Order: sequence, then structure tokens, then C-alpha cells
Amino acid sequence: MMLQLEFWTGRMRLLGLIAVAISIATWAMELTGLVYVCPYCRTQRTVIGLLGLLMLTPNPGFWISRYVGAVLGVFGLVVGATQHFAGWRKIMKGEFVLSPKVYDDAFLLSGAAIFIITAQVLLLYAYRKPAPAVANEPVTPAG
Repeated sequence: MMLQLEFWTGRMRLLGLIAVAISIATWAMELTGLVYVCPYCRTQRTVIGLLGLLMLTPNPGFWISRYVGAVLGVFGLVVGATQHFAGWRKIMKGEFVLSPKVYDDAFLLSGAAIFIITAQVLLLYAYRKPAPAVANEPVTPAG
């Protein structure tokens, strides 16, 4: 059941609310000084929140929602991949050190952002608005 895409598209608004909550929570962490200021992270958390708002619209599958979602998604993914690749570069040079605070590790968080943003864009494109219910009208004989 959970492996079916319809399971997730049927919970689009719940997932959108979770994405907005993630964005708000991570912005709050930065604004309170719990994590350091990072332009990559700011971009990724903002994109996750904006995509979450698109997921909350009455018809997330509308072409404008999908178009805006694709543009935001590509931007967020490029930023996330750039930040994540910097971590891989450190690994290859032997300079990588995992942050003692996992919630503050740019390598792990940028990887998570890549997965979240990709899933959000996938859901926007997979969403199909449910067909309107047809009332059961009795059939009257013609004549």
C-alpha cells in the first residue's frame, strides 16, 4: 500500500503541511541561533516550504502549480547538490568530519533536502484531481 504512488498523492495536503512545518521549524532554528547562518540551507528550506504551499492548493496538479514547482524544485536541487557535492569533495580529500550535532551537519541535511524536494516535485506531477462524484439518478424509460 505505502509503495503505491496513489497512497502518497492521496495524502498530498498532509505532506504539504509537514513540508511547511519543516520549513518554519528550520527557519526558527536559524533565527534563534541554534544553527549557523547558511545561504545553501536557507535556499533549501525556503524551497521545501514553497513547494509545501503548492501542495496545499486546491488542485496541486494544475499546470501552473507544476510549472512553478518544477522551477523551484530545480533551483533547490541545484543548490542542494552543490552543497552536497562539497561534502563529497571533502570526503575524497580526507578532510570530512561529521558534525557532532547531526541536526547541524550540512552534508546530511543537504542530502535529505535533495530527497524531500525531489519527492515534492514528483508528487506535484503525479497528482490527479479526483473525478467529481456522479449522483445516482434513477433511469426513466423514454417514451
